[in-house]
Amino acid sequence: MSKRDYYEVLGVDKNAGEAELKKAYRKLAMKYHPDRNKGDDKAEIKFKEASEAYEVLRDPQKRQRYDQFGHSGMNGGGFGGASDFTNADFEDIFSRFSDIFGGDIFGGGGRRQSRSRRGTGRPGSDMKLRVELTLEEIAEGVEKTLKVKKQVKCDSCNGTGAETESDFETCSTCNGVGEVRQVSRTMFGQFVNVQPCPSCSGEGQIIKNKCSDCGGEGRKRSEENIKVNIPSGVSKGNYITLRRQGNAGVRGGEPGDLIVLIEEKEHENFERDGNDIYYDLHLSIPDAILGTEVQVPTLKGKAKVKVEPGTQPGKLLRMRERGIKGLNNSGTGDQFIKVHVYVPKDLTDEERKHVEALRGEQHFDPSDAEEREKGFFSKIKDVFS
Repeated sequence: MSKRDYYEVLGVDKNAGEAELKKAYRKLAMKYHPDRNKGDDKAEIKFKEASEAYEVLRDPQKRQRYDQFGHSGMNGGGFGGASDFTNADFEDIFSRFSDIFGGDIFGGGGRRQSRSRRGTGRPGSDMKLRVELTLEEIAEGVEKTLKVKKQVKCDSCNGTGAETESDFETCSTCNGVGEVRQVSRTMFGQFVNVQPCPSCSGEGQIIKNKCSDCGGEGRKRSEENIKVNIPSGVSKGNYITLRRQGNAGVRGGEPGDLIVLIEEKEHENFERDGNDIYYDLHLSIPDAILGTEVQVPTLKGKAKVKVEPGTQPGKLLRMRERGIKGLNNSGTGDQFIKVHVYVPKDLTDEERKHVEALRGEQHFDPSDAEEREKGFFSKIKDVFS
């Protein structure tokens, strides 16, 4: 599928709101709907292309990343990125955007109705899990093993909910269709209301003898270890979607998703600003005056930094590419070291004598220092003013 600009695909402005996006997508989806364009491969591509564009632009976080990085910002194995609709079937698309399509499409229901036919069960719910990361883990990326308590498929009945395969019988209310229809006539014509069958919950079949282990649900509570690869450069509020890793569905229904929300642990040494990190270095007055070499912490251990003589408080020293690797290989940040000069409050008599001796020295007079440090053009300006 070609990667055209998502705004161009939907035919909307970059400032388009939610209502405008929804209207534009519905118009395209109905135009290129497979039931209106049977056998038309180009229409199918346009339909899926519009669905992918809407999937990104309707989500504020995905839209922000797309506006900033374009299509490259949508890659990354589920990291808040776009879904690939290239090989998706139309049922999945209709299910995902049910708020757009509503009920049956084009009268007959067609593809969507088959979802509620016998044996499909009910889908499981999505789950959210927060993962707290250190700056060291964020800097390089990390694989985490998560212990997740959730609904899993029952091993005893293999998720069917029945003791044996012969314990199923066709629902007598809907005759195995999984839905019931009510026809009403009004002055405007005939209306057909289609609802899931109340007797079998839309599954088309009834269980005579339920599984004794799961009580007929086809799932039970358990704990699983799930591995997730977290890329470098993530931030608080980002999320990673693990498809089909949420709660198991009822009697064979599709599992939900597991959404991993990123949190950041406060670091004892560093503050983060994007991909850069900042460290406060405290120097003594002699070290600031004479210069020194100190060891400072980095995200990969200790490193030596040279402090030049006469370094002023507040100066930033830069260590290139000692910060965080950006998301999607967008470069590595730097480590900045902010210099602070420690001024003691309490002095001994001997120390006070040394300081008093320096007070009258020319190089310790700040007004004299300001005059010496004036640039050439500043001095010229003073002459003519």
